[in-house]
Amino acid sequence: MKWQGREGSTNVEDRRSMKGPAALGGGGLIIAILAVVFTLLRGGNMNQALQQGAAQLQQQQAAQAARGDGQAGPLSEQERELESFVSVVLKDTEDVWNVVLPQTLGKQYQEPVLVLFRGSVDSACGQASSAVGPFYCPGDNQVYLDLSFFDELRTKFRAPGDFACAYVIAHEVGHHVQNLLGLSMQVQQEQSRLSKAEANKLSVRLELQADFLAGVWAHHAQRMKQILEPDDIGEAIRAAQQIGDDTLQRQATGRVVPDAFTHGTSEQRIRWFSYGLETGELEELQLLFELDYNEL
Repeated sequence: MKWQGREGSTNVEDRRSMKGPAALGGGGLIIAILAVVFTLLRGGNMNQALQQGAAQLQQQQAAQAARGDGQAGPLSEQERELESFVSVVLKDTEDVWNVVLPQTLGKQYQEPVLVLFRGSVDSACGQASSAVGPFYCPGDNQVYLDLSFFDELRTKFRAPGDFACAYVIAHEVGHHVQNLLGLSMQVQQEQSRLSKAEANKLSVRLELQADFLAGVWAHHAQRMKQILEPDDIGEAIRAAQQIGDDTLQRQATGRVVPDAFTHGTSEQRIRWFSYGLETGELEELQLLFELDYNEL
């Protein structure tokens, strides 16, 4: 992805050096990750997963505090470079949605803040650990990101590359677009009246819609700024493949439980990102809620 030397966003808030709860060590992070994964696999929603991860985090932090460790260290050169990268990608999302959203749907875009943190963070959605990965909180209109996730994307999920990371950021910003359009609230209200399995199906639609929005963003960012290099699309598709519900479940437990899906299969995530990328048609947004679930 062509990002070096380009303008970054002013909407990045860096909390990595703030004094606060101790960061998790390697073993504690693994425990927190497993807690979140198994909560989702059992059919829990993201809020439950966040709470479970936060509980594990607090236990580890208490142990670290007793030892006096876990203090935040200075930022490395790699961390500073990643911060610049994130800032440029966020700026690209702002430039696209400030044009496309009002032109297509007549809605003014309100730029979100992207918060960088280490280990854990407080948001309007509660305390969360980095184990849950990047997330968007509709309560404060902010995207939260621990840059260590990009290392996990490269090593644990085997999805390297700048544009794989850009896809992740664009997906979370896609949730912000959904929030501005009132879609997130509509889904939450409907989920409260449904069974767990049916509520999960709505969650899948919402997540696939965010993948579609990430693709729409990439389409228009390329037209406006020519940001893409030859291997970039493959990097994003690889990331979408590796974080599909079926792939993650198979890796974690050796079996697939469709009723517990909350984000969509690898095939679905690739399909809807690719559809947004190919068409760039924001008008197709509602299609995710009009199709029969088996047609997604």
